[in-house]
Amino acid sequence: MELESLTESIIGAAIEVHRRLGPGFLESIYEKALILELHKRGLSVVSQKELIIRYDRVEVGRQRLDLFVEDLVLVELKAVKKLEPVHFAVARSYLRALERRHGLLMNFNKPTLEVRRVLNPYDSAS
Repeated sequence: MELESLTESIIGAAIEVHRRLGPGFLESIYEKALILELHKRGLSVVSQKELIIRYDRVEVGRQRLDLFVEDLVLVELKAVKKLEPVHFAVARSYLRALERRHGLLMNFNKPTLEVRRVLNPYDSAS
């Protein structure tokens, strides 16, 4: 699947989840509903993927990603009043560690779903 149509499908699934559930729930509820909706659309999704963080080739920690779709797109879910710069910084760090270029940051705690694209600024294709 082409990246543009993949991200459109992910965003469409998130819009459907937001339309049906509305704002006000915990991130974990939106995550479970979005996984169901993405599977309905035939997409492969890894939830809570463990990411090993290395420094000088030595493991220094582990992080968990919300969703990783089709082994291409990071999806980070929030249910917050406002997306903050730290949310974007974390998503970019995850992308760098994943060695992937594209991510989506979604905030379900708004009357209209808020979606922002995030790019890995360290990706060699940039």
